[in-house]
Amino acid sequence: MRYKVGGYSMRNVSRFLRSTLFALVLFVPATLAQERTPKPLVLNSDSAAGPVFVVPVNGMIDNGLARYIDRAVNDATNRDAVLTVFEVDTFGGLVDAADKIRKTLLDAEMPTVAFIDKNAASAGALISYAADRIVMVPGASIGAATVVQGTSGEEAPDKYQSYMRGLMRATAEANGRDPQIAESMVDPSLEVEGISEKGKVLTLSATEALELGVADEILETTDDVISAFGLDAPTLVAHRETTAERALRFLGSPVVQSILMLMMLGGLYFELQSPGVGFPGAIALLGIALFFAPHYLLGLVEVWEILLFILGIGLILLELFLFPGFGIAGISGLILVLFSLVAALVGNVGFSFPPFDAMMPGVYTLAVTMVLLVATAVMTGRMFPASSPSNVFVLTPELRSSEGYTTASTHSEYIGKTGPTLTALRPSGAMLIDKERVDVITAGEYIDQGVEVEVIRVSGTRVEVRTNQT
Repeated sequence: MRYKVGGYSMRNVSRFLRSTLFALVLFVPATLAQERTPKPLVLNSDSAAGPVFVVPVNGMIDNGLARYIDRAVNDATNRDAVLTVFEVDTFGGLVDAADKIRKTLLDAEMPTVAFIDKNAASAGALISYAADRIVMVPGASIGAATVVQGTSGEEAPDKYQSYMRGLMRATAEANGRDPQIAESMVDPSLEVEGISEKGKVLTLSATEALELGVADEILETTDDVISAFGLDAPTLVAHRETTAERALRFLGSPVVQSILMLMMLGGLYFELQSPGVGFPGAIALLGIALFFAPHYLLGLVEVWEILLFILGIGLILLELFLFPGFGIAGISGLILVLFSLVAALVGNVGFSFPPFDAMMPGVYTLAVTMVLLVATAVMTGRMFPASSPSNVFVLTPELRSSEGYTTASTHSEYIGKTGPTLTALRPSGAMLIDKERVDVITAGEYIDQGVEVEVIRVSGTRVEVRTNQT
């Protein structure tokens, strides 16, 4: 039996529904993709007379760079900049620093462009997503934002990946980009059909990023980027880091931080092992100054953290010199020192600390430093005392006469010499050797003055003689 609806058979209706559904399957994703693609940026004609700031974002992403980007955006805002172009070329860095830069870009009042000149990997991808528009040079890439642990390069546990996925997703949504593509740059377990294969972290070339709506344009130079926004001969401001900011970035990098902590802790350890030498103590003071001063200027260290470190060192010294062996002062001092160092490495405000995930880079840096310190102490304890440079600081444990060491000058040339006694030997006295008065001693017998004697043995300052008379 065949049914009809409004003059149409059910078979015709079924065919019509299938055709319509098929068309929707093809049309709807294309429409959604078109909606996700960022629209061309239209500048306000009233503000088109403002300058264009060009800000470099290169090297390792750290708290020094975050501080600089914040200053650059503030300068651009104060100058009523019509556009700020961030020239991105980085392989990533610290997640907490990248998050600070992300927030700065999202809150920027003027339009922002991430101009990727070759690399926007890891945390660099997060920063690029935070800009209003993304432009890439031919051959550039973006992605691979998986979180890794410290300097080992191993993939961090899932809770850290989840935190980074959330940052990428929220940033992509804020600027109208596909959040699923952004998340797949972090998590290899995510699969985006036709884009990202499961088991592989997504990295996009410039062409792929343009096709997927991640990038808005592929251009060769910064001038091309500025021209693409319809700006004719604008005032360009090439914003750059100051010498002090470059120094702060260098001293604030994780590798240098570890070296400076090794200097301060190792110097203190060796100074306490050989008090009064001074050189290890000077190294420790230099490490302390170079570690805390940049962090204080970067806003990562507060005064109480420095005072806490000094108090911890004081308690350790108290344990060593006033109450040795008791333990409480030394253990408390060590805890205060380690806590102050961790607090100096993270962006806390007072006793309000960031989530533990954001603190992990600082914890890893301190852990690596402690391992290096223990290894250095063990190696130095075994090798340094036996080396010739150690004699400058520590006496060798044994000085043998067979190796030429003596407590005083010896006169082995006296052996076999003869001469008269100048005094009676009772059993010690003096004799004349080559017209020189020499203190001598007998084996115990008495010898009168003016008797000819012979030197038979010399040991240190002891010159032993016997009479030649039979």
